[in-house]
Amino acid sequence: MPDYVIRQKIKEVNMGKEKILIVEDEEAIQELIRYNLNKEGFDRVRCCDSGETALAAAQEFAPDLILLDLMLPGIDGLTVCRKLRSEPRTSAIPIIMLTAKSEESDIVIGLEMGADDYLPKPFSPKVLIARIRSVLRRVNHLESEAAGTTLKRGPLSMNRGTREALLDGKPLVLTFSEFEILYLLARRPGWVYTRGQIVNEVKGDDYPVTERAIDVQMVSLRRKLGEYGSLIETVRGVGYRFVQE
Repeated sequence: MPDYVIRQKIKEVNMGKEKILIVEDEEAIQELIRYNLNKEGFDRVRCCDSGETALAAAQEFAPDLILLDLMLPGIDGLTVCRKLRSEPRTSAIPIIMLTAKSEESDIVIGLEMGADDYLPKPFSPKVLIARIRSVLRRVNHLESEAAGTTLKRGPLSMNRGTREALLDGKPLVLTFSEFEILYLLARRPGWVYTRGQIVNEVKGDDYPVTERAIDVQMVSLRRKLGEYGSLIETVRGVGYRFVQE
């Protein structure tokens, strides 16, 4: 059996062993989430009730996934998300944002700050667990790919095995979703992807997201690419593509 198949099977066996950080100030919701995680085999769980303790725990606990409430005392969830994304040690940790706000503008802001998924309250524990498993499967699948496989497109270099992106040889800090979107586009220069295709490839076909949310991700990517932002081209009325060399 090939090594990469063995590694993937080990990942599947270990699903549930990942460390999850819950950031929620309401004790009842915190305990409900912990209970359901434990029930589904996720027993490496830590809880925080403020933004300050969450930032410290993210560094010390090094979670594989963070469930982050938007409305927190002190430092709010959006600020926590932004700070996590700005730190190299925590920038790639998947974040699922939990909030009572369900307006499109709030979803867009959350994604713009770097959240990988968004679940409005009240939510079904089964849906939450399904979202968690979906995100972890994507991460585990990517980690199982050969670390030596590097995609190079002009000044851009991306390695899915190590989750490393370089621009002109300098580290490019991207969120999980930003990395996946950029890799998807760069993998087939000139190929036009609709917003729906991008969602299906990166999030899955059951992910509820608006076209505006994808546009926000693209704005963020272009901003991070700086002078090379034009590598991502908008095809009016269709979607996006990576400019051919």
